[in-house]
Amino acid sequence: MTIPLFQVDAFSDRPFSGNPAAVCILPQFPGDDWLRSLAAEMNLSETAFLVPQGVPQDVPQDHGYQLRWFTPVAEVDLCGHATLAAAHILWSEGFLPESAIARFMTRSGELTAENHQGWLELNFPSQAITAIQSQGDRQILEQIFGPNVAFMGEAGPDYFLELDSDQHLRQLQPDLIALAQLSCRGVIVTALSREPDLDFISRFFAPQLGIPEDPVTGSAHCSLTPYWGQRLGKTNLVAYQASERGGWLTLRHDSERVYIRGQAITVFRGELAHPPQ
Repeated sequence: MTIPLFQVDAFSDRPFSGNPAAVCILPQFPGDDWLRSLAAEMNLSETAFLVPQGVPQDVPQDHGYQLRWFTPVAEVDLCGHATLAAAHILWSEGFLPESAIARFMTRSGELTAENHQGWLELNFPSQAITAIQSQGDRQILEQIFGPNVAFMGEAGPDYFLELDSDQHLRQLQPDLIALAQLSCRGVIVTALSREPDLDFISRFFAPQLGIPEDPVTGSAHCSLTPYWGQRLGKTNLVAYQASERGGWLTLRHDSERVYIRGQAITVFRGELAHPPQ
């Protein structure tokens, strides 16, 4: 049994930038221990596991896959860059025709991706921002990020902070040991951009998931897009995640959905020498 395995740089049009993800295509899901072990072996922020499933009868031109995401230490409910990487592999390796819509059945419901001449667009759920429930966590965040915080909230599984300047955001070096004590998936930190062709920038920290800083986090933009869209009075935005590798995203907010568009490039392709038994 041949199990194809790929590494893809998502939200980039050139290798060794953007956010790397592994993509593994399986005939069926093995046990969770095997999935976690392969994700730990790949040692990337996310590994995407795909299993083909039946094509819906009412949309025969579309193709469905079950999709799961694992960090080196845990399974997660939603991941943007690994979904972008998975869609890229399905089209670039000929698993899907470029005109097909890629449909993914996930823990977060059905997600879709479309190929617009090399620009891949993800259709993800919008995430509202609410008040932080844990006062203890709020105090930790205030201690870590100090007086530069302009807004603080909770975005689903993540904490969400706006800083008072993009300069403070770019220079940020938070205490990762303290961040790992928080009862959340990760911390989204964002700021308004001073650059005229860029609306906002962000960074994402998730040491509790084995990801000190994620290079480009598609799922974080499920809350960033409606937040900045409302602030700026715009439905279409351009964003940059200011990690060391960095990555660009074009975004659109429509009612309860966020459309995240980016590029991706394959870094290597191969097959597993020791597939699951």
